[in-house]
Amino acid sequence: MPAGAAHIPVLLIIKALQVYNIVIIARVLLSWFVQDHNNQIYRILYKATEPILGPIRRLIPPLGLDFSPVVVLIAIQLIISLLYRLI
Repeated sequence: MPAGAAHIPVLLIIKALQVYNIVIIARVLLSWFVQDHNNQIYRILYKATEPILGPIRRLIPPLGLDFSPVVVLIAIQLIISLLYRLI
């Protein structure tokens, strides 16, 4: 296997994490503007992000605002930075 091909799995993981960042940001933005949480797009974003955001939300003490998306976005950026060091 050529050396460049060995990096493909890591690059795919990085791209998947970047897409997940966008999904989280989209959910946050929609939560500000969409009042109907039965909206199909909101439900899809909720189902995709809640398995990660929910446990983080339970770990963070209530501060009036939901900081779980911020914590997850920072964690994902740290993971991406570490993965880039592998290639």
